[in-house]
Amino acid sequence: MTKSYKEITNALSANLQQLRPTIAETMKGFSMMAKAATSDGVLDKKTKELIALAIGVSTRCDGCIGFHAKALVQLGASREEVEETLAMSIYMGGGPSLMYAADALQAFDEFKQAND
Repeated sequence: MTKSYKEITNALSANLQQLRPTIAETMKGFSMMAKAATSDGVLDKKTKELIALAIGVSTRCDGCIGFHAKALVQLGASREEVEETLAMSIYMGGGPSLMYAADALQAFDEFKQAND
């Protein structure tokens, strides 16, 4: 089974657009939290996105994997950085994380190819 993370993120983006006006305050709060959490600090934005990808893998969230893989491509992450991050996710999450780590690498490659 092959997933298209471009399709997954596009579909989720459309669904989120429909949800946004109905729970505007919640969405505004989430956006503010995301901006604050991902801003450069002691850890840079790329490191934070690598962490987010690992969490997406460990929680088995296709949308999270897609959005964070896309962000990592935009931030110039290397495939090797993503692979090392996925190794840590597998170490911490075992077999289920291994399955989603394979998907996450596919997502990164898909967005990288589209970006090149």
